[in-house]
Amino acid sequence: MDKAVELARQSDVAVVVVGIEEGEFRDRAMLALPGRQEELINRVAATGKPVVVVLVAGSAVTMSGWLDNVPAVLDVWYPGEQGGNAAADILFGDYSPAGRLPITFPVAEGQVPLVYNHKPTGRGDDYGDLTGQPLFPFGYGLSYTSFEYSDLAFDSQRISPTASTVVRFKVRNTGALAGDEVVQLYIHDEVASVARPVTELKGFERIHLQPGEVKEASFAITPETLSMLDKDLKRVVEPGDFRIMIGSSSRDIRLRGILAVGK
Repeated sequence: MDKAVELARQSDVAVVVVGIEEGEFRDRAMLALPGRQEELINRVAATGKPVVVVLVAGSAVTMSGWLDNVPAVLDVWYPGEQGGNAAADILFGDYSPAGRLPITFPVAEGQVPLVYNHKPTGRGDDYGDLTGQPLFPFGYGLSYTSFEYSDLAFDSQRISPTASTVVRFKVRNTGALAGDEVVQLYIHDEVASVARPVTELKGFERIHLQPGEVKEASFAITPETLSMLDKDLKRVVEPGDFRIMIGSSSRDIRLRGILAVGK
């Protein structure tokens, strides 16, 4: 570790590769990085040099002991034979990352299970000693550019339970680099006869945009999109209002609209 810290002092940038080894019958009670890896990150960061943490793991990792001390984290999961080349492309800026989290990362183990699509609870999300918000929400991910959403519109904003419609919107690359945005469609049934998740992912699409470029994106909203299992376990579409949400993650909703489903 002393060698690593000294090497970081002599370098322009430090890349610290950390992670966990997982497998069958190797569950973890603690989600922090095992061993002295957090100490390594903090000691390298204390040199004052820019630090990129490359995280190799197949599940959520808590980061409260070191995240505020580093400017960048690249989660490569278990990337396979070409993972080194892919990570190098991102680290050197030859490729703008566009991955999105398929799980929720908690701040602490006491929040688990922590999912974006939980049922209504009738209670607050916060704890007495911690916020109820995740460290990183489902669908989260950054890139080297930025995106702006606008002009939400429905082909038809009032439909029957057996009909379909399309929601359309525009996405603009507002940064200086080309990149991919993963646009995500979520819905919320405003009133239902049985408890439904507070938010449900119903679609996503990856869009490549040059700097300043604008593209129209769309999602078809069909009876399957809106359906649920009723108290008799029959799949139905109940009349009522559905909140349609377009965003960059489950916690970063950019556009909202109401779709009315009539009798």
